[in-house]
Amino acid sequence: FLYFCASLSLIHNQNQETSEIQKSEAVPVVEKVSGKLETEKLSEAKPAARRKAQGKNAQNRKVTDYFPVRRSSRKSKTELKSEEKKKIDELIESGKEEGMKIDFIDGKGRGVIATRNFCRGEFVVEYHGDLIEFTDAKKREALYAQDSSTGCYMYYFQYLSKTYCVDATRETHRLGRLINHSKNGNCHTKLHDINGVPHLILIASQDIKVGEELLYDYGDRSKASIEAHPWLKH
Repeated sequence: FLYFCASLSLIHNQNQETSEIQKSEAVPVVEKVSGKLETEKLSEAKPAARRKAQGKNAQNRKVTDYFPVRRSSRKSKTELKSEEKKKIDELIESGKEEGMKIDFIDGKGRGVIATRNFCRGEFVVEYHGDLIEFTDAKKREALYAQDSSTGCYMYYFQYLSKTYCVDATRETHRLGRLINHSKNGNCHTKLHDINGVPHLILIASQDIKVGEELLYDYGDRSKASIEAHPWLKH
């Protein structure tokens, strides 16, 4: 009987210890479960925070992040002027004279007619001849004056504080020397530099149509010249 009671007591004590052990071991399980719940809550919060951060980044982005930057293909004024000068250089050096022809003008004799349209500001032709200094030009002019059949095709101008002359008196195939005078001409003279050498060129003062005579103002207003060439008054 005593043995049986002791066994019951032992079993009872063991059951108590087992229950106590189970209780003591149940605490960490709860902690683990609660830790898992907290982890799940954090993991649920992260996507929301990520979306919020992405929203801020989207607001801070520029249009250029979504579309490529378009570079302007328009050329600057400097580039356009440089290209125009190069084009004129080539025309002068090659001696090409296109878009015009010699024609007989009533009351004037030979003249030059446009065979194509010229736009205002466009290069027309070079006044080509011998480029000489003032002293040599005056000597030639005196020599030409001795022969009344010799016309005067001398153009004086200032360049870098020095007087030069383009003498186009000698007969050649160049057309610039044959363009007639008019105070209201559709062309005007301009100096064009190539490697430090001045060239006298004619530029369209206005739009010129096919068939129009090319004209420019000789600029000679001296009394002697007007008496010798009355057409200089017009």
